[in-house]
Parts: sequence; C-alpha cells; structure tokens
Amino acid sequence: MTDDIARLEDEILGGSRTLSLRDLAERVGVDVAEAQAFWRAMGFPGTGPDTAVFTEDDAAALQRFVELITADRVGRSAAVSLTRALGHSTERLVLWQVEALVEDAVARLDLDDTTARLLILDRLHEFAPVLEAQLVHSWRRQMAAMAGRIAAEFGEARSIQGADEDALPLERSVGFADMVAFTTRTAGFGSHELATFVHRFETTARDVISSLGGRVVKTIGDAVLFVADDVETGALIGLGLAREIGAGDASPPVRVAVTWGRLLSRFGDVFGPIVNIAARLTDIAEPGTVLTDPATAELLAGNPRFTLQPLPERDLPGLGTMAPVRIREA
Repeated sequence: MTDDIARLEDEILGGSRTLSLRDLAERVGVDVAEAQAFWRAMGFPGTGPDTAVFTEDDAAALQRFVELITADRVGRSAAVSLTRALGHSTERLVLWQVEALVEDAVARLDLDDTTARLLILDRLHEFAPVLEAQLVHSWRRQMAAMAGRIAAEFGEARSIQGADEDALPLERSVGFADMVAFTTRTAGFGSHELATFVHRFETTARDVISSLGGRVVKTIGDAVLFVADDVETGALIGLGLAREIGAGDASPPVRVAVTWGRLLSRFGDVFGPIVNIAARLTDIAEPGTVLTDPATAELLAGNPRFTLQPLPERDLPGLGTMAPVRIREA
C-alpha cells in the first residue's frame, strides 16, 4: 500500500519529492524562513529544513510567489493572502469532491463507507485530470464574472471627489437563511441520512440564490449567507429561500433576513454592520418568514413585487432595539 500511495502522490504532484525546504529556498533565492512562510500560507504544517518533501512544481510555485513581490506587482502581505486563499479554498474543494465521490460509490455500488473510500483512493488517478481541468475552467468563468461586476459597478468612477475614505467600499444586499430546529431534527440521523439531509439543503439554497442572481458567500451546516448586487434581488432571494426550503416534509423551514448597505469583502467573507443586523434578524424571524430592517424596507417601499408588514420593536443583542419589517410577495 505504501508504494502504491507513493506512486499515486507522484502522479498527482507531477513528480517525486526530491527537494528539501533548504533546496527550495536556494533554488529560488530566498531564505528558509521565507520558503517556510509560503508553505504554511498554503495551509500545510511546517517541515524540517532538510526533509525531502517538495517537488520541482513546488519550486516553480514558490518562484512565482517571489516574483510577484520582487517585480513590485503586489506587496508581500498581499502575496501571502493570495496564497492563503488558494490553500484554504482548494483544501475545502478537495474535501468536498472526495466526499462526493465516496457518497456516490456508497449509493451506486451499495458499499460501506470504508470500502467506498478505498475504492475512490484506487481511482483517484482517473478523476484527478478531469477535476483539475474543471477547476481551471470554473476559475476562469468566476474571474470573468468578477471582472464584469467590477466594470459594471465602478467602470465610470475613476475617482469620486469628497468620498468618505473610511466608508466600507461595497453596497450590497446581504441575507441569511437559517434552518429551524436543525439539531433536534438531525439528532438521530446516521451518516448517510445526515449527508443526504445537508446536501438537499445546500443544493436547494445554492440553486435558489444563483438562479435569482445572487452569490453564496458561505454555508455553515444549517445556514447560508448570500449577497446580491441590488436590494430587490436580495429580497427576492430571501423569499425564494423561505418558499423552496421546507416545502414539504424533506426539510424543516428556514428563518430568513435580508438587509442592504455597505460592507467589506475580505478572505472570501463579508463584514460590516448590515451583516450583523441580518444575522440578528434571522435569529428572531418566525419559521418560513423573511425580515428586514427599517432602512432596507424604505428602499423596498412602493415596489409592486412586495408587501411590507411593520412589526413591534425587538431587542437585538449587541445592536439595541429595532422594529423589524416582514417582507411578503405581493
């Protein structure tokens, strides 16, 4: 098995592990600490300076990292952040992909979990080229979509006189959808039943959000955080999630909240007061309903697609009192 794994790793990595951290540093012309920092930014534990764990492709990757900095194209902290983004995202991606393959083998071939994992391990060399090609294709499409959004939003705004430099940079609609009674509902589930349950929730949520023009920021088991570029789209997504999730007996309903305002986007996440408000409103929403704050409700007022129902004031921990507004489809 050890020899088989070594051959599989060589095939996936594009070569044998013949270089140490010291070799890597000397090859690229940096000190060992800088090479170690790059390796850790990728999301891997530190390694001894003379242990041969690196390949020629690792040396090329470190070279690209260093050239970004030395060519003054980005600062060092930005280069580290870009590397961390890749490490974090691809670690989650690989985990998702392997678990999906295992789940498929269990379901289609009627295997137990251990046997399915060993089968997928044996077939990884078959899947890897396809998954790698699809990753590059998806990255290109996502980068093109991002470029289009930036051009549409900021293309004509080279500079804005008198702009508040401390203001959060992006105006977005932010929404949370949180499944009701997730812990109670899933307490007695086995692994397959739990996986099916979570998969159904995430698939439905992502389908609703993307089909209506929003983007998933992250999912956390029983909750999803999304953004949209305008307030109407955000409200429509919120209503779509409340309608589609929990329709029938397959999953419980969700509590939803949507807000509009300025936020900061960093590390694949979003931050700012409107995010906090949306989270707190989700906590107090009734199952199957969508809440918003008065400022966002004012922007939706008069839109024929919605009806708005002001509710009594509530205390939102850390934010004070607020009179939430329920959004309904007209």
